[in-house]
Order: sequence, then structure tokens, then C-alpha cells
Amino acid sequence: MVHGWPTLSASVDSVFLFIAGISVLLLAGITGTMVWFAVRYRRSRHPRAENIEGNLALEIVWTVLPTLLVLAIFWVGWKGFVYMRTVPADAMLVKVTGRMWSWGFMYENGRNDTVLRVPADRPVKLAITSADVLHSLFIPAFRVKEDAVPGRETYLWFRPDRTGSFDLFCSEYCGMGHSAMVTKVEVMPAADFLVWYEGKQLPKVPAAKGGRAGLGESLVREKGCIGCHSLDGSKLVGPTFKGLFGKQETVVRAGADAIASVDEAFIRMKILEPEKGRIKGFPPIMPSQKGVLKDDEVEAIIDYLKTLK
Repeated sequence: MVHGWPTLSASVDSVFLFIAGISVLLLAGITGTMVWFAVRYRRSRHPRAENIEGNLALEIVWTVLPTLLVLAIFWVGWKGFVYMRTVPADAMLVKVTGRMWSWGFMYENGRNDTVLRVPADRPVKLAITSADVLHSLFIPAFRVKEDAVPGRETYLWFRPDRTGSFDLFCSEYCGMGHSAMVTKVEVMPAADFLVWYEGKQLPKVPAAKGGRAGLGESLVREKGCIGCHSLDGSKLVGPTFKGLFGKQETVVRAGADAIASVDEAFIRMKILEPEKGRIKGFPPIMPSQKGVLKDDEVEAIIDYLKTLK
């Protein structure tokens, strides 16, 4: 309970426990009745079967009782649903964009991050969309889940009742990098969040390099590139960025193999028109960033990749 209002997790848990409790009682009752009938009317005591006429009272009970139970379950679930879809007026808005295979969060002051940072004990509304395919944002600790749909904005809200770091991931299969579409919800004390929100303290990510390469590093993280491309030489869905610039690679073009140098033109092509050439050994799943990245942003990413020796 926070400020007189139940948390969403408490609301969801109460509905679950209510339905689970009814299910356990029904299981125990039905199983007990079956055992009683099996003992009471076993063949040794009743070797000859008898015709049993209808029982009006019993028929009324087994019609009315399930009806009341279903209505009770509906009422409890409906109350929980209405609560989940009614966003408090003082909720903080965060715009969420899902893409293959990362999450991006933009705040009302224009600040962006790849981690959802929120203050404790304050309602937060997430306005959710997708830049490519269907995703589903899921925060198990706070019992909230909502689809991210291309060209459409969905929403959810929650009120974090404790500080800490909690998992946030995609719960709808969205391609080969689906399992890597994971980030964190960092619930911070209100004062610490305000310091971060006002820009006096940068997010805890590896220090970026200076100049345009620094912008490129930020873009690589923000746009989810590291969900498919590692920075340390390890193999993921796509080739590692470490040592990639200037390397000779076998490329599949129009079904034929060719040797290509990973230079500025090649990287620019792979970012904007990835279908024109695929590095052999990796699936053709990279989404085009044409219309998503500006020319200077593409150049910044290229400058950053040059630094990853």
C-alpha cells in the first residue's frame, strides 16, 4: 500500500490468490466427493446398480453456485483491470520504444536512456510503441506487461514501492535476438532520481570517447546495436564490432560470395541498406536504419567503430 493506494503487484496478486484459493477448494471438494462415492457405493456394498432419479435441489445448487463463483471471479478481475488501466493524474510520463533488440526510454525533459530509471513511491506511465515488429514489455517484479505495436501507442502504469534493480524484458518472440532484449528498471530514492533527471549525474555506463565517436558510442547503445553486435570480440547474432573496421570479409550478394573491405562505404551501406550485402555466416535479419538515423549520426557511428581495435 502506497499513499493509500494498493500497488499494482498487490492488486494482481490478490486476484491470483482469490482464483487460486477457489480452485484449491473446488479441487479438494470434488476429489473428496469422488473418494466418498467410491467408498460409499463400491461394488461389494452395492452389487446391483440402481437407477437414481433427478434431485431438483441438487440441480439448483450446482447451477447457482458455479454461476456465483464465475460472477465473483469476474468482479474481482474487473476491479483489478479498471485499476490497472486508470492512470493517476500525477503519473510521470516516460515514452518507450522497442526495437530489435533493445528498449529506449525518453523522458519529458528530453533525456534518453537504455535503462528505465524511476523514482520510488511515484506512479509512472509508460507510453509504448515499436520501431519495427511486435514486442511485449514485461516487468515481472511489478506485475505489468503490455505489447509494443508498430505505428500504435499503448500504455501501462505502475507505482514502484521499493528501491532496487529489477528485470525488464520482451515477453513476445521477436526474432533471433529476442533473448537479448533485456534491460533493467532502476528504482531510485526520489532525491537521487531528481539529481539524475536534471542531468547532474550521468547514467552508469562505460565512459564514452570524446567528439563524434562519443556520440557514435551513445547511438550504438541507444539504438540497440549491442544486442546483436558485441564490443569485446564475442560472437552474437551479428559480427562483433571489435576490430571490424578495415577487415576483409566474405559477403553474400545476390546469392554469390565476394570479398569486401569493411570501410566507411560498406558500413554506411550495412546501416541504411543491409539487404545489399550480408557478411557470410550471419543471418539476414538486420533492420534498415534509413529514415531512423540522420547522416551525421551514421558518420558518428562509423567514427566510433574505427576506435574499436
